[in-house]
Amino acid sequence: MSPMTDNTPAPSDLPDTASRVELPQPEEVAALRDEIDELDREILRLVKRRAEVSRTIGAARMAAGGPRIVVNREMDVLARYRELGPAGRTLAMALLDLGRGKLGR
Repeated sequence: MSPMTDNTPAPSDLPDTASRVELPQPEEVAALRDEIDELDREILRLVKRRAEVSRTIGAARMAAGGPRIVVNREMDVLARYRELGPAGRTLAMALLDLGRGKLGR
């Protein structure tokens, strides 16, 4: 195709994303890793608490003669994590499993 009819942008017409992305320096990478470690500790604490609360609810529900699992509630949890894509569903299922404790096994 001639340059006049070719719709492919010239390299100079493409956005210069490389110059806009600031890559962290090595010392910043270390600080970011420390932040990830702290976030992981906090996530772990919250996941443990979530499982504890969920098990308490499940035990109370079963003691009152209710169902072992409330499907509508689990569907709500799955929907909440859907925004993370397929991995979100996997994460939600893991959280639900942790919350069931021995009930889910």
